[in-house]
Amino acid sequence: MNRFDGRGALVTGAASGIGQATALRLLEEGARLVAADISEDGLAETRQRAEDAGTAERLTTMRLDTADEESVTSVVADAVQRLGGLDALVNAAGMLRAAHTHETSLELWNRIMTVNLTGTFLVTRQALPALLESEHGVVVNFSSTSASFAHPYMAAYAASKGGIQSFTHTLASEYSKWGLRAVCVAPGSIKSGITDETPNYLPADADMSLFAKLSPALRTDQEAGGATMAGPETVAGVVAMLASDDGAFTTGTEIRIDGGTHA
Repeated sequence: MNRFDGRGALVTGAASGIGQATALRLLEEGARLVAADISEDGLAETRQRAEDAGTAERLTTMRLDTADEESVTSVVADAVQRLGGLDALVNAAGMLRAAHTHETSLELWNRIMTVNLTGTFLVTRQALPALLESEHGVVVNFSSTSASFAHPYMAAYAASKGGIQSFTHTLASEYSKWGLRAVCVAPGSIKSGITDETPNYLPADADMSLFAKLSPALRTDQEAGGATMAGPETVAGVVAMLASDDGAFTTGTEIRIDGGTHA
């Protein structure tokens, strides 16, 4: 498919996991793309994978700290200039740390809110003028199943993702008559950079039985090896659909991608 031929896209969090998979998928479908992330090593990996796929000539990588307004202002402006406009924004950058709520420091709470929720706002705000000039501008934000269903030890993360959902609904309504669409994906039970790190941040006395209800109903290709999570490409395919004309009548909603965990 070449659903993004002639279109410019910016993907944050593109150095690993779902963000990286999404960037590579949009490149595969013809996009001119800026992949942005705070990790320069991860961006180098994204570029190498694009080179292996033969799509690197349409890829620009930029270091971006979504928690830093100056970084966001500079990078988004540069991205729009390089792309000659902007048709799709995918806000995949985020962080997850787990802790008992009564032991969660204000510093940790604020950091998660800043990177996840405020970062999504800052990038979107800066990109909106260019997106509104596009005939098919779309914002795809990353929420999580934790925004709607209980995920223990993740109060700050869940709150930030709930905020992203509300923010997305507002965008969809406010700019609908401008032709802009705004949608959320809410992944769950997906293997990514964040989920790889999560066990290292669970409280030492975490009650693992609380996670039993978070197992997906669907089997995955990895399950034979003991894994119960789907790969990031599972989400990237849905994001590509939503950001393309195939999602032209979808806005102001969340698409849950969790293998039936919360069916």
